Amino acid sequence: MIRVQQQSFRLAQVFTISRGSRSEAQVLTATVAREGVTGRGECVPYARYGESLESVTAQIESLPGDITRAELQEALPAGAARNAVDCALWDWEAKSRGEPVWELAGLERPGSLTTAYTLSLDTPEKMREAAQAQAARPLLKIKLGTPDDLPRLRAVRAGAPKSRIIVDANEGWEIETFLDIQAELKELGVALVEQPLPAAGDEALSEIERLVPICADESCHTSEGLLDLRGKYDVINIKLDKTGGLTEALRLRALARSEGFGVMVGCMVGSSLAMAPAVLVAQGADYVDLDGPLLLAEDREAPLRYRGSEMDPPEPALWG
Repeated sequence: MIRVQQQSFRLAQVFTISRGSRSEAQVLTATVAREGVTGRGECVPYARYGESLESVTAQIESLPGDITRAELQEALPAGAARNAVDCALWDWEAKSRGEPVWELAGLERPGSLTTAYTLSLDTPEKMREAAQAQAARPLLKIKLGTPDDLPRLRAVRAGAPKSRIIVDANEGWEIETFLDIQAELKELGVALVEQPLPAAGDEALSEIERLVPICADESCHTSEGLLDLRGKYDVINIKLDKTGGLTEALRLRALARSEGFGVMVGCMVGSSLAMAPAVLVAQGADYVDLDGPLLLAEDREAPLRYRGSEMDPPEPALWG
């Protein structure tokens, strides 16, 4: 049997990107119950990809209760619904067999990771204050994507002079804007620029000299489209809500490495249950952005353990 439940987790503070603001994380939890064993997975439907809580719930409820992971890959397209069920099936199998998911998947035992910490889009003054409060963290990610972003970036650099910085434009720039500020991005020590242009217009990236490594987020979903990104991007951001679960995420990571792409593993704003399977994908990644629980005011039972920016693998009571 497969059940799906809508749940909300309050954020510690309002979180803003170029597309809007939110004060809570609204997630869907898929539960697979068979033979007295229960597995769970979480997803975050994303309107950018035409998803809603209602549409994703309907997709999950359409599945037969005895579906296998292999059958699931064909039954649903890549996206949030498949992610929640895929991860629930992995969790169920691990608990049924008494073996951790990493062993079932033929992976090495996972270790601790260093994650980025995301600063919400705000005024330069408030972003500087936020950066100062997090200046001890080794890696900060800042949300930009407006016509007037350099004052914000300068403010963050002033507030956290020693931190590495990832800039996430969320498709918010035009190519002219990016070209105008690219040199200063490099001068300010930006380590990575995530999705500077709209996915539908990113062909322009193949025609310019890239002074800072560029990461594909909205332009990269599954292994099927990866090769189309050659010449445009240096790094890809793997998110389980885009790949449709751990199964495809591991496939995408393997192909990305074989094709010479750097790997970033990211997340939507969700609970520790959403981050737990991504921890396996993030082992050995160039950039890890699994800070969702750090942005919450409340979390799951048996949550992931964070020590500053260091995060440990999940306990079996949570997932896997």
